[in-house]
Amino acid sequence: MNAREGTLLTPAVVEFELDGRPVQGYEGETILQVADRHGVEIPRLCYTPGYRADGNCRSCMVEIDGERTLAPSCCRAPVAGMKVQAKSERALKSQKMVLEMLLSDMPQKGHKWIGNDETLQHGELSEWASRMDVEVRPALAAISRTQPAPDLSHPAMAVNLDACIQCNRCVRACREEQVNDVIGYAFRGHDSAIVFDLQDGMGDSTCVACGECVQACPTGALMPKSHIGAQEVDRKVDSVCPFCGVGCLLTYNVKDEVIVSVDGRDGPANHNRLCVKGRFGFDYAHHPQRLTKPLIRRAGVPKDPDAIGDPADWSKVFREATWEEALDLAGSKLKSLRDTHGLKALAGFGSAKGSNEEAYLFQKLVRTGFGSNNVDHCTRLCHASSVAALLEGVGSGAVSNQVSDVEHAGLILVIGSNPTANHPVAATWMKNAAKRGTKIVLADPRVTDIGRHAWRTLQFRADTDVALLNALIHTVIDEGLVDADFLTRRASNYEALKANVQGYSAEAMAPICGIPAETIREVAREFATSKGSMILWGMGISQHVHGTDNARCLIALVSVTGQIGKPGSGLHPLRGQNNVQGASDAGLIPMMLPNYQRVDDPGVHAWFENFWDAPLDNKPGYTVVEIMHKALAPDSDPHKIRGMYIMGENPAMSDPDLNHARHALTSLDHLVVQDIFMTETAWYADVVLPASAWPEKTGTVTNTDRMIQMGRRALNSPGDAKPDLWIIQQIAERLGLSWNYEGPECGVAAVYEEMRQAMHAVIEGVTWERVEREQSVTYPCLSEDDPGQPTVFIDTFATKDGRVKLVPADIIPANERPDAAFPFVLITGRQLEHWHTGSMTRRASVLDAIEPIATASMNGGDLRKLGVEAGDVITVKSRRGEVALSVRRDDGTPTGAVFIPFAYYEAAANLLTNAALDPFGKIPEFKYCAVAITAGGTPAPTTGYGRESTEAEPAVA
Repeated sequence: MNAREGTLLTPAVVEFELDGRPVQGYEGETILQVADRHGVEIPRLCYTPGYRADGNCRSCMVEIDGERTLAPSCCRAPVAGMKVQAKSERALKSQKMVLEMLLSDMPQKGHKWIGNDETLQHGELSEWASRMDVEVRPALAAISRTQPAPDLSHPAMAVNLDACIQCNRCVRACREEQVNDVIGYAFRGHDSAIVFDLQDGMGDSTCVACGECVQACPTGALMPKSHIGAQEVDRKVDSVCPFCGVGCLLTYNVKDEVIVSVDGRDGPANHNRLCVKGRFGFDYAHHPQRLTKPLIRRAGVPKDPDAIGDPADWSKVFREATWEEALDLAGSKLKSLRDTHGLKALAGFGSAKGSNEEAYLFQKLVRTGFGSNNVDHCTRLCHASSVAALLEGVGSGAVSNQVSDVEHAGLILVIGSNPTANHPVAATWMKNAAKRGTKIVLADPRVTDIGRHAWRTLQFRADTDVALLNALIHTVIDEGLVDADFLTRRASNYEALKANVQGYSAEAMAPICGIPAETIREVAREFATSKGSMILWGMGISQHVHGTDNARCLIALVSVTGQIGKPGSGLHPLRGQNNVQGASDAGLIPMMLPNYQRVDDPGVHAWFENFWDAPLDNKPGYTVVEIMHKALAPDSDPHKIRGMYIMGENPAMSDPDLNHARHALTSLDHLVVQDIFMTETAWYADVVLPASAWPEKTGTVTNTDRMIQMGRRALNSPGDAKPDLWIIQQIAERLGLSWNYEGPECGVAAVYEEMRQAMHAVIEGVTWERVEREQSVTYPCLSEDDPGQPTVFIDTFATKDGRVKLVPADIIPANERPDAAFPFVLITGRQLEHWHTGSMTRRASVLDAIEPIATASMNGGDLRKLGVEAGDVITVKSRRGEVALSVRRDDGTPTGAVFIPFAYYEAAANLLTNAALDPFGKIPEFKYCAVAITAGGTPAPTTGYGRESTEAEPAVA
């Protein structure tokens, strides 16, 4: 397909002869690819689909009539009339000889890996040798080489170069696919070897543990430590990664009912790639702290907001119960509060880490069982302002173009996002594009790793997003770079936007945002004139009191330049959790029913009342932070929240101003928590219901690219833990709802089909059977023959008039500014190895081994002023709380700022953050508050998560 024009181009056919029979190849294919399509088996070791062919192992040699030498079929293209023999005596002799020589250099007695005496088969090399009936002759076996010692320095991977055939697949995996540039090929001749950085141990190198090299290695020279020894597994189960919103397809390898390793699959979002979390963060599901029995709070045990115990030792606070007792107590108490205090007395937090079906059923339970719209989830804490602006401007809260579409872009603007840490596989597509010449512009107060690949870096002052973006828009208009035709045909309110940015020239904004005026103008010109300019953003844009205005500016920037509605352009808010897009689509938000239909729209309200056969509230419910406020409201308030049902969320760690949030949770009359671990939130519960981890359920999730994808159950839940879908239905029954979802896996297909009817305008053509068959389907998809639309807004926007609405924005300062008492700015966020509140990743052995303790990041200049060095302890204090933790030097963090990840309960960053809300998206201002920093302090002990109490370890400098 010609992506720019949207027309199908039929590839040229090449007719030639393969092993005496006519075959057809297509332009761009190699002989090996054609042979694979026609069932002709040719060995190969240095080649793997998706990677650049190298032709260095020589095991795929074929004979071509009229040519003196054999040719490597992996990197030789056929031409018309060519006669190729893959099975001739000469070709077979060469193929077998190469396999035998490589095999003869392998360890013959097996490796002894960490006490494992099993013989290690040499992966693809052994497989091809077996298929080609190749054995090593004694004369060759007698020739031995000095074998290099194994390198076991990395927590996740073992390096055994005595099995290395120097095929360079690992080099291509690291440098060309993931673009991490850690693995190289060094020295010459007999001494040539694969090395990590400057011949460091793998564990001491800059490796980010994506594991691409392990998946690429054909011999076992690089292996996951969890899968050393015999490679046979009991079963392989295809599923989806449970972490970020990229939605990588993967395969769980299960042996003795334990996931022993994970492989990337060729899904449309990842094409076999994974990151450290997806590949090595799987064993949380087997952690000994898994909840396996329903728990009920012991009589007389108070809820103390300052007391969160060891999750491995809950017996003094809770007692075990049967499912019937726990469900009856949970349901009856919620029902009693509803019937006694009215329909506004209850609220529910659903989860973006579960399935679409769970999200849909949970919000339906709250609306039809609780009787209000007081239902929300983590989108309120990540992209609520982005969604508010997108719904207002373009009529849809989803992305206009998929991440991989950066392949067609001329310029990529990454703003308010750290993709190499938060969306690592998505970042690989950006880095791949940069290597091909696409210009990346990084705009962020912090210079992160993607900056190494950037054409221009705009390190603007924190909180000056609108100033910078309006300056870019002003430049486009001032220099006559607008797409006048696009604005005339497809935009509204342009004149108001134009008038508003008159005072935002690059020269006027340069002193405010800290970027030279000429740099602003240079970037604006390139953005406007490139063949396609695409904006990808994260929570650095959304988590401000002006987050909606930030996103409005991004919409305006692509609109005035006409950079939307075509490949390689448009708007992409990178979604945080694995199903935050799907959970939002399914209606897990307080002002919207499924598919973003307003609860206060009379027609929508009537349709859902009829569809669900239940009376519904026609007023928007409260959001996450508002619910916490209402939990602390006086008894006289008729809308006081008295009971909550929380599924898979951890507001005692994720909410801003945690002291306030924890006080609110302990003030509830009744709290039901459904989770897989004793989270910080679960400590405040009256009933704790043990649920299913992602590898233990079947269901769909929707990734950041609008792809509905199938996850399949690989394991049974431990003990008496139950599927989330079953638990929701049991609670519904005790609230008086008559549901009947029949079928395997708790009726998941029936729930999906009901959800599809509720969202018919976008997923009408995505049936359950189709997702099962295709594994990944892009929406909007209005018929079963519709392949889906990876690029939307090509001809019209989803607004009422079909035009993009341009909304002017002015500078609104952060709610809390630095002053003499609190002179630093706190920026919070995620890091590569840990996710959200850490309840899963800190129980994943590899991830916890790589990043075991909380650290703050500051630049070297600020460290010197404080008189501290990397690894020292500092105390960070705001007007709401304080934490003590080790400090790490990071010169990408701007002067006057400190960055703290929020995954560590012992140094919870959200004890410090400000609960001030964006007035439109109702999102808290996580990305900006004033703090004071002093040297020294006593870090909280790291008890819990199965580890002993320890003193704080020094941070990695």
